[in-house]
Amino acid sequence: MYIESLKVFCDLARMGSFSKAGEANQVSQSAVSQQITSLERKLGVLLVARGGRGGVGLTQEGLIFLTACEEILAIYARTGTQLRELRNVVSGELRVAAVHSIGLYELPPKLKAFRQAHPEVKVLVEYKQASQIYTAVFSGSADLGLVAFPARRPGVQSESIGEDEMLLVCSAQHRFVGRPNIDLKELEGEKFVAFSPDQPTRKALDKYFRDRDVRLSPFLEFDDVETVKKAVEVEEALSLVPRKSVGKELLARVLVGVEIRSVCIRRPLAVVSRRNAPRSAAFRALVEYLRAGATAADGDGVLSARNVISG
Repeated sequence: MYIESLKVFCDLARMGSFSKAGEANQVSQSAVSQQITSLERKLGVLLVARGGRGGVGLTQEGLIFLTACEEILAIYARTGTQLRELRNVVSGELRVAAVHSIGLYELPPKLKAFRQAHPEVKVLVEYKQASQIYTAVFSGSADLGLVAFPARRPGVQSESIGEDEMLLVCSAQHRFVGRPNIDLKELEGEKFVAFSPDQPTRKALDKYFRDRDVRLSPFLEFDDVETVKKAVEVEEALSLVPRKSVGKELLARVLVGVEIRSVCIRRPLAVVSRRNAPRSAAFRALVEYLRAGATAADGDGVLSARNVISG
């Protein structure tokens, strides 16, 4: 039995679809079916219960075999890592799941530098919602995740890679344009575009405003920062977004940054990974690149990311 076939079986069990397992392994759906059939013949048992419309489930024997496969693949990966590290070679594949605001703006320059320094490492990046990232990391479909306001989740650990600043932006036609700064209370009654209620950044900002008795009623809510920015521009509204996400818009004067008097809001950024999972040299090296240039907030009138959460 080949390692590739064991991986295909595990992917099929996790994804529940022959076509998705094929895509994950860059083979056809029929090739996946053939590999599973070959495994069943060699073992003399039925591993997969085929369902309608391509759906699949595991038999009792399949569940037992899945546990063994996962252990074998983990040992194989760990051994490969140890052998490469004996040669002091940073190589292999890293699967990264990132929220849009980090993956599109914080990650690219650091990932570019990492790839130049370690060309033997293949880094694959997927953009997901925060809740999906924790699931992907725990299930093993992602080696590490990049999130803001890391949460405690069973089987998952987090480590800081710094903070980023949240900037109040408005459309170029807004009445705040031209003012040196505004008071936090002046946001009340304004058309405010917010992130979706289930997002960690939204929850932290809601608590921040609530603790300071600032009543905001979001005019629109969106899952990703790109849509939030566009809504601010089109609706002549306001929003709080990561500063790095609006660099081009500020230069083009499509959006304008507005200073809030005596307030600097920062949010924590973190790498999340499966607890107690082996870490390759490539994993450790990428985390160091992600930490490079990390910021920290301090001083009067500055709200640290930790305070955003705890109030």
